[in-house]
Amino acid sequence: MSRLRVAVIVEGDGEVAAVPILLRRLWAALGGEYIEVLNPPIRRKRSEFERQHQLEKAIGLAANKLKHARPSNDPALVLILFDRDPSHQPPCALGPQSLNWAKGAYSHLDIACVVANVEYETWFAAAAESLSKYIALKAGEAVPAAPENQRCGKKWVASRYRGTKYSETQDQPAMTDAMDLLTARQRSPSFDKLCRELERRTQAQP
Repeated sequence: MSRLRVAVIVEGDGEVAAVPILLRRLWAALGGEYIEVLNPPIRRKRSEFERQHQLEKAIGLAANKLKHARPSNDPALVLILFDRDPSHQPPCALGPQSLNWAKGAYSHLDIACVVANVEYETWFAAAAESLSKYIALKAGEAVPAAPENQRCGKKWVASRYRGTKYSETQDQPAMTDAMDLLTARQRSPSFDKLCRELERRTQAQP
């Protein structure tokens, strides 16, 4: 059975609370025995993920967190997770660029980079059926079959939110805990990328 310690670098306040929940759920679903997500995740502004020096500084903080975490004999991972800026490079370019910078500065670390396309909330749109407590589809509206291509992100979720107003910090953790992981993986290539990164690390261990 596999174990893992993870230091996460995220973009938004909502992800600080939501991503640890997501990683624990995914690790268990993929057959992992135990995952420790070091809290709190390291938060950085969106622009810093595209600046080599700033990203390297964040990786350094993550490496330090892992160095002092226990048990130190468990495999360790630095996970970089941020949203795609539609006005900038596509995920297929952004992810490898950030990963190359990170590995160039910290070649001894196991590092993964995932770019949520278009936003973290796009993964909610991908699993909208399982989030009917939070998302109310409009009359005659179908669940997005390809939410990334349809650019269903935060605005899409907020305009269909059942409550008074969608809040990243309050609603992302609860929706992350409720979303159907398999459906999200089937409809969202970037979510599948996150799943594959974790899956690869469960299979790499005896």
